[in-house]
Amino acid sequence: MVDVYLNWFTNDEQFPFYIQYGGHEEDTPLHKHEDFAELVIVMNGNATHIINSETYFIKKGNVFVINGPTSHAYKNLHDFKVCNIMFRPEILRSAGPDLRTSNGFQALFVLESFYRNIHSFQSGLSLSIPSMEHVAAIISDMINEYNNKLPVYQTLLISRFMELVAYLSRQYDSQENGTNSSLMHLANAISYIEDHYLEPLSMEEVAARSNISVRHLNRIFQSYYQTTPISYLQRLRLERARILLRQSGLPITKISYECGFNDSNYFTRQFTKAYGLPPKAYRQNR
Repeated sequence: MVDVYLNWFTNDEQFPFYIQYGGHEEDTPLHKHEDFAELVIVMNGNATHIINSETYFIKKGNVFVINGPTSHAYKNLHDFKVCNIMFRPEILRSAGPDLRTSNGFQALFVLESFYRNIHSFQSGLSLSIPSMEHVAAIISDMINEYNNKLPVYQTLLISRFMELVAYLSRQYDSQENGTNSSLMHLANAISYIEDHYLEPLSMEEVAARSNISVRHLNRIFQSYYQTTPISYLQRLRLERARILLRQSGLPITKISYECGFNDSNYFTRQFTKAYGLPPKAYRQNR
């Protein structure tokens, strides 16, 4: 097992981002990424992809994201060419709210990479030929920006990267099928929760929006995320409350209500459990 670091490819601490495109002549050793995520787009040919202890056949048009803890390798290469985009996961946190609440984004960039660390799982995104042509054009622009490094190239490169992320998310969303339907139901639920977590929200409503039962909603949350939808909702609300405590002078009671808690005492108990300090003490120690 080889541990791979982003500084093997770039030493630019101010811009921890690397893109490469090309063929693989030989099998690659099993390795994992210590401090970065990797978006992989198979541009040509086919190969066997080893993920942890599972093997999968991959070919032109397949797209997947590999995060740090996941070990992977390629073997049995046949005219195999890929585009690798290596980035720190925090780059995606700058995504607009409409992207973060996209089902395809949640499925491809969050859930798939998380879930394959727990169970065997093959990527659900396979691009059509017209879609591949569009993606290839975006990648070509990105590579030119990265190699030429003209003024403001970083801004333009990240802009094109986010365009690529958005396009791939849309493609994932549009090709829902039986092999990834549970994942898409979960992505639908998560995106709906993230879009409405500050509002009164019941699990019946979330399940209905996802076209599944509450029981199935709980089951797939446990399977993919190792938590319950209620816990996920509460975590979002507490994180928002934490930000308001640090950045605003709003009374704690008002913050609790603005973050979806109808009972300020319950909010205080849950906040203390999550962060080790009650809200008032947390604010004083910020």
